Amino acid sequence: PRGLCPAGAPERRASLSAAAAPSGRMHFSVSDTQGSAARNPGLYSGAPLGHTETRRHFLAASLTALAAAALLSRAAEAAPRYRIAVCDWMILKRQKLGAFQLTKDIGADGVEVDMGSLGERETFENELAKPEVRDAFLAKACELGLSLSSLAMSGFYAQSFAERPTVPRMVQDTVDTMLAMGVKVAFLPLGVRGDLVKHPELRPAIVARLRAAGAQAAKAGVVIGVETALAAKDEVKLLEDIGSPAIRSYFNFANALQNGRDLLAELRTLGKDRICQIHCTDEDGVWLEDNKRLDMPAVKRALDDMDWRGWLVIERSRSAKNGRDVKGNFGANTR
Repeated sequence: PRGLCPAGAPERRASLSAAAAPSGRMHFSVSDTQGSAARNPGLYSGAPLGHTETRRHFLAASLTALAAAALLSRAAEAAPRYRIAVCDWMILKRQKLGAFQLTKDIGADGVEVDMGSLGERETFENELAKPEVRDAFLAKACELGLSLSSLAMSGFYAQSFAERPTVPRMVQDTVDTMLAMGVKVAFLPLGVRGDLVKHPELRPAIVARLRAAGAQAAKAGVVIGVETALAAKDEVKLLEDIGSPAIRSYFNFANALQNGRDLLAELRTLGKDRICQIHCTDEDGVWLEDNKRLDMPAVKRALDDMDWRGWLVIERSRSAKNGRDVKGNFGANTR
């Protein structure tokens, strides 16, 4: 499978440096290997293969799986403690092939790829359901030495996970795309309409749906990371009520910071085994290095002490001085 990557394609590994720059900036340095847990990806072409499938379509689907396997095989060679990704929708490249080159220019190690717009559709407007689009994404990632950190169901920032009738289909479409692309983690925000602090009455429905989603994810061997508005102790209780190892916390620094909680204590309360990935971000206004309420060296020490390792995904923390400068803002936060 490694032969699918062009000769000399760079392989990257990011690690948090223990030392801060004179400005107080926390450095994310890059070295020569890249890794994450690996598995054999499945095939998904939008419909089951049958006797009417042409040989060309079958070969295209097979190459997609091999390309995904190539990325995972390379990733399995080493497992750096931390790697840095950016959200494709936040760099204004939602499901766009150009997200990979922009990510490379920014200096990150991977991309969190969105499942597409949702609105009032029955499921996501997902271009990755098309084999030729998946082929192109995987090939470009391989060419540039980048990884897909995760897929994102960002449509649920505004839509109701508790109330939309076709949520099981949306979850299955996401799981199928994860299998086809060799991605292990999906991001699921409960958003404003699933805020369990403001809408505690939705808890029974959300727990039931997350149990069902957990069963779908567990069957496929993947994980769904949930972002909630709850304090860490309450999120632990939520995860215990769900009772699925395939449903974990997708922790967001901003939730703790904006609610006046002790970020380091929140991380420790959740613990390394409950946190699958982290949105390493605060609200917009200043870069991470200039954020007076976010001590990145202390965060690193806490994560080190927890023995947590994984993807730190940059979502916001854009400077108010030039909010439209995508490369400048995300580049600064990735360094």
